[in-house]
Amino acid sequence: MGGNYLAQATIFLVELFFDIFILAFFLRYLFTIVRVDLTNPLSALIIKITNPFLKPLRKTIPGYLGVDWSSILVLVLAQAIEIILVTLIISEVAPALSGLIILTIAHLLRMVLYIYLFVILIQVIISWVNPNAYNPITAIMYQVSEPILKPIRRLVPSVGGLDFSPFIILVIINLLMMLIISPLMDRGQILSL
Repeated sequence: MGGNYLAQATIFLVELFFDIFILAFFLRYLFTIVRVDLTNPLSALIIKITNPFLKPLRKTIPGYLGVDWSSILVLVLAQAIEIILVTLIISEVAPALSGLIILTIAHLLRMVLYIYLFVILIQVIISWVNPNAYNPITAIMYQVSEPILKPIRRLVPSVGGLDFSPFIILVIINLLMMLIISPLMDRGQILSL
């Protein structure tokens, strides 16, 4: 019985380490895509954390068609390693390659959706509490979320000063979680056996 608790604690630590690592690289990738101000303290921190991995990789794997392939490689490898380690801890057998590929894609897509979910929720809360406050982190959140909120704002204009675009995006994110991510995770689990 004690081994089960140890396994749970080990899984927690493995997932925590890899999820923080993956989050840092996802933020770096998003910051590049939306062209976040690099002098911002948060973006400077993310760049400082990720540069030791990306600088050597970028010498051998250049960006192509506007995609930072070295960041994508790090994200995919880190996520795959996390899934392999957790599966080995649980069942002592590595997952099948087809299941591993699907689970890796599903986990990475879920991470993107969670990033946007939390960014938009925090922005909504800040807009209620202190709408005109400037903070380097809120500036980055605005830069990251604006590309997905702007098209919705064009389709659904604000009514009486209320912007419904965050609500619509949150509904879409939850639908994507239910209709795409969950089935992908289930399929990956089945194929990984």
